[in-house]
Amino acid sequence: MGVFDFVKEAGAKVGIGESKAEAAAREAAEAAAEAKAQKDASDKRAQSAAKWAADRKAKGDAADKKERDARAKEMKEKYAESQKATGLENYVEKLGLNVKNLDIRFDDGVATISGEAPDQDTRERVILAVGNTDGVETVSETITVASGGAESALHVVVKGDTLWAIAKARLGDGNRYPEIFEANRPMLSDPNKIFVGQVLRIPGGN
Repeated sequence: MGVFDFVKEAGAKVGIGESKAEAAAREAAEAAAEAKAQKDASDKRAQSAAKWAADRKAKGDAADKKERDARAKEMKEKYAESQKATGLENYVEKLGLNVKNLDIRFDDGVATISGEAPDQDTRERVILAVGNTDGVETVSETITVASGGAESALHVVVKGDTLWAIAKARLGDGNRYPEIFEANRPMLSDPNKIFVGQVLRIPGGN
């Protein structure tokens, strides 16, 4: 029997096992790979977080803009309605229809009128003057009258209508059309100028 001495690291040189240097290099490579993987994962999480924050901000900005736009639109509509109401009041006054404490509000096609009219005739003229204005779909009124009177019948103008034809149908005599014309002045300035959808007073009619 003998004792043989060998170089401790020799085996690595012929492919058996690995040297300390190789082990150290491998471990260093593995550590570097692990560090890179962790950094990549961290970067990916950071990118995801940044994207989420950016998306959230974008959505928030879009929502804020939408809300601002909605408020601006509402304010614009309210201003337009206020201007419409003022225009209607000026129109009634321009027609010479004197209503004490006249107040007209306009909201989404509905005109609300209040005040004190001297008589039923003036009350009805004011209602029709406002109701026959472009943009007004409904009139809601609480106009009081100092002196009463019978309410007039109403007629909605249709295609082909003339005051003469309306007088014949509603009053029994086409020659009575001046009565209808007078009942709707000063809103009507010409007996030949009426329009489809216009509402007219028919005095003494049915």
